Amino acid sequence: MLYNKSVNQDFTVPAALPDDTAKGLRPMRVITGTARGRRLMTLEGNDVRPTTDRVKEAVFSVIQFDIEGRRILDLFAGSGQMGIEALSRGACEAVLVDNSPRSVAVVRENLRTCGMTKAAVVVQGDALSYLTPRAGRQEFDYAFLDPPYGRGILQSVLPAVASVMKPGGAIICESPAEEELPPSAGRFTVDRQYRYGKIMITFYREPQEDASGGEDGEGGEGGGDDE
Repeated sequence: MLYNKSVNQDFTVPAALPDDTAKGLRPMRVITGTARGRRLMTLEGNDVRPTTDRVKEAVFSVIQFDIEGRRILDLFAGSGQMGIEALSRGACEAVLVDNSPRSVAVVRENLRTCGMTKAAVVVQGDALSYLTPRAGRQEFDYAFLDPPYGRGILQSVLPAVASVMKPGGAIICESPAEEELPPSAGRFTVDRQYRYGKIMITFYREPQEDASGGEDGEGGEGGGDDE
């Protein structure tokens, strides 16, 4: 593959990317699995705020034994790194949605870098439009949501995301720690929350009945040191 710009000693930008997309790129990496160690491009800016490796690793440590063979929705995909990490760990398919043409270009290049183009569907478009009920709409086992902060986007899309989830699935949201998220979305409720510095990771799951006939789904809080 030809390259036309060096970002740092270990990372280069493919010549196929438009110049306006190539500006401001920085590298991330796939943590483990079939694409372990592969460098991923991600744009910089307030609207494209990539999940740190630390937070990403924490998220996947929760679901690592249940990711194989699952269908993934990476909404507000940005660089596509959450969907790509899931595919690297054995997910069977990922749909990556982003409204930005620049982000979509980066997602496609990252998928090519990792050899995952056949396992992924990339959609350029508005999140709510993609989630609109229609014939043949697919359902997902896991959905990753990390929209731009401070706009109330999570609160708007959560009910629609819940409508495309398979039974037993989980919706995983990244948000500012101080932002209040709804306690429920459709048939899903907050199951666990983990704080990492200024970031909160929230898991929504369907409440499960325990052996006594009650419901097991109380929110908990884990965490790590502030960054």
